[in-house]
Amino acid sequence: MKITAKEIAKLVSGTLKGNDSAVITGAGDIETAVAGQLAFMKDKAFLEKARASKASVIIAPRGTIGLNATVIETDNPYLSFTKILEIIYSEKETHHKGVHKTAVVGVKVKLGKDVSIGPYSVIGDNVSIGDRTIITSSVYIGNRTTIGKSCYFYPNTCVREDTEIGNNVIIHCGAVVGSDGFGYVPVGEKYHKIPQVGKVILEDDVEIGSNSTIDRATVDRTVIGKGTKIDNQVHVAHNVTIGENSLLLAHVTIAGSTKLGKHVIFSGQSGAIDNLKIGDNVIAASRAAILQDVPANSVVWGNPATPISEEKRRIVALKSLPDLMREVKELKKKVSELANKK
Repeated sequence: MKITAKEIAKLVSGTLKGNDSAVITGAGDIETAVAGQLAFMKDKAFLEKARASKASVIIAPRGTIGLNATVIETDNPYLSFTKILEIIYSEKETHHKGVHKTAVVGVKVKLGKDVSIGPYSVIGDNVSIGDRTIITSSVYIGNRTTIGKSCYFYPNTCVREDTEIGNNVIIHCGAVVGSDGFGYVPVGEKYHKIPQVGKVILEDDVEIGSNSTIDRATVDRTVIGKGTKIDNQVHVAHNVTIGENSLLLAHVTIAGSTKLGKHVIFSGQSGAIDNLKIGDNVIAASRAAILQDVPANSVVWGNPATPISEEKRRIVALKSLPDLMREVKELKKKVSELANKK
């Protein structure tokens, strides 16, 4: 899609400085963009890179000077750039219109307006799908599942029975929503499976990354709160509740029945054991292993996870441990020598 600098400035309520008729056909990184592309300068720390950039148009913070390209100044360049990306590349996403002839659609299925169901997808019985939702190829939707409006399911996603999905939900390739929770009762040397009869609820504006898994509840429900974004290869166990607008990065694991508050961030490879309460605005740094409840507004790190200030002191102390051991060894030697002189 082609768009001019003048049109971009209008769409992002920006102030244009330079050639308002410059035509943009794509976007690039500030360092690698070429003529005809749009780039953005996040803040003034990137000023030198922006000055050397070959991009035709750069979205920059207000008050930026000294750039060779046409500049569009906005209050939030990153957000403005994102909005234009959505427009430039909107035509590149193609999908089958309507219900493909190879799709299998069960009985008593309700389809809203402009719903798309792609090749070889399977829609179970008593499923409801809202307006403008796109089911791409080889997607499985289980019985009695309800899906809201304007959702997008990428190929090879699986949504098991009785799942409730809100509006504007995105599920990426290979993700599984509603698989059985991991529940067994030990019987001697064997394990008896506990029926997993609950459901999963994905609220509005949730996004689930590729190959992530959200387990159904044993009873009751597993809930992913409104606006929460889950990265690739994340595991959310049965009966977990995640509050609104939280972020779970790659390889995070949340064990059964743990409850996360709002605006929680779990960094890569961090996790929490079962039956914990994690307060609002908590941040778990990379590889943090949370073994106990965490109060709101905390930042934790380490294994076991502790307040990040404590973990930093521990790391500094560990670095000095070899020197400390040598000093102790020398002191013990001197004490021994003094003892022998008596």
